[in-house]
Amino acid sequence: MSYMALYRKFRPDTLADVKGQDHIVTTLKNQLAAGRIGHAYLFTGTRGTGKTTVAKILARAVNCENPSTEGPCGECRICRAIAAGASMNVIEIDAASNNGVDNIREIVDEVSYSPAEGKYKVYIIDEVHMLSAGAFNALLKTLEEPPSYVIFILATTEVHKLPITILSRCQRYDFKRIPIDTIADRLRELTGQEGVQVEEKALRYIAKTADGSMRDALSLLDQCIAFHLGHELTYDKVLDVLGAVDTEVFSRLLRGILDRNVLGCVQLLEEIVMQGRELTQFVTDFTWYLRNLMLVQASDNLEDVIDMSTDNLKRLKEESAMADMDRIVRFIRIFSELSGQIRQSAQKRILVEIALIKLCRPEMEAQPDAMLDRIRQVEDKLEKGVVVAAPGSAGNQAADGSAPSPGSPAPRPELPRAIPEDVKRIVSSWPAIVGSAENPMRIYLKTARLSLGGDNRLMVVFEDGLASDYFTRQPEHKALLEALLSDFSGKEIEVTIQTVGEAQQFEDNFVDISKVIQMEIEEEED
Repeated sequence: MSYMALYRKFRPDTLADVKGQDHIVTTLKNQLAAGRIGHAYLFTGTRGTGKTTVAKILARAVNCENPSTEGPCGECRICRAIAAGASMNVIEIDAASNNGVDNIREIVDEVSYSPAEGKYKVYIIDEVHMLSAGAFNALLKTLEEPPSYVIFILATTEVHKLPITILSRCQRYDFKRIPIDTIADRLRELTGQEGVQVEEKALRYIAKTADGSMRDALSLLDQCIAFHLGHELTYDKVLDVLGAVDTEVFSRLLRGILDRNVLGCVQLLEEIVMQGRELTQFVTDFTWYLRNLMLVQASDNLEDVIDMSTDNLKRLKEESAMADMDRIVRFIRIFSELSGQIRQSAQKRILVEIALIKLCRPEMEAQPDAMLDRIRQVEDKLEKGVVVAAPGSAGNQAADGSAPSPGSPAPRPELPRAIPEDVKRIVSSWPAIVGSAENPMRIYLKTARLSLGGDNRLMVVFEDGLASDYFTRQPEHKALLEALLSDFSGKEIEVTIQTVGEAQQFEDNFVDISKVIQMEIEEEED
């Protein structure tokens, strides 16, 4: 006899064998016990959660000669005929390939004939959302008022594509994704029956990778057993077969991203590629790792939600203290976008490398979450006492706006004329003014230098970079600064925003009026 795949070999025969859908199983058991069988059912949910399986069990149960509270007996002549696909009472239709009006009209014509044996004629229409609009219209009347011996069971993964006129005529049952624990328990049971030795950690990884689908879990298990036939199936072997990456690698990668170590991240990706790991699976798993990191930071009591060993959970909690929530959300956004792009791409590695560089360098993006990350980068450098500067051209100009000739000495800044009293008051109280500003303006004002411009107007000088862009590229921010100063001084204050390339260019081209005012104060005290 030819080999039968695990998901076919261990397909549930009774409602009691169906895992993870207790809400549906209980309802159907009650209906069978009370004889309250509906004429039209709609089974909806993600793939591999038991829609078609439950439909077949229900079809056998309503025709079984010796039904029990758990469903069909499986031993009578009708049960065996339905299980073998030889019964004329149960008609399975694949709507993906039989979706025309003519196909449905054949069904409409057939329902007028009573079943040759048994009580009910059951039509199971799989992937019903694939029917055409005309086919749905042809089905409407029969679906609403079928003969008493006809039951329709519609199954679909995309219920939103069904017309409301179809939905309103059916009893709807939503099949949930099956929990990881339930899938792992089922896999453990089946491997015991098959005599296969499997590590618990390997079973749980297969269960997690199945993403709530029992059929996918059994298919993955089948694949792993075949690859290592006759040997114990370990966690590392499962990773090899599925092309997956260990969580310890994700931890190293995350720490490299938080350190903005582009070279280290790219080298780690090189290791992953050379080990033959599947990059699509890598992106999916790392996104899941980031999701766990987000949940750990959101709450301290999520051990039941996060399927992870104690050691890995401890490491995840440590890493959650290294990054803010908005930063983690930005990481998830970038990798979620990558997950949609990488499946159809021929250059998967390049796309992953671009994403890693984006994570390390938020200045590559213009999104609000990337801007917050850039601000945080500036804050970190300021706390460490690092001067945040970028090369620019504004500070390389002479006082009259013309570029100085190569090799010529920088022009000596001229001393300011008498400094207005309101400007003096602002300069002498500058730290207090900066402290009263809202972020991110407060962060940028901490790096500002003060001088005096034309018409004795206060000049605020920034080094070329984020701070200067904040005020020069968005005039409303300059207006907010002037309003802040006006409120402080009680007079209308206008400021000039000036940009220099580096700190030394301020010393060479401008007079620091805070120092001038300090000298005047010291002279008065003497």
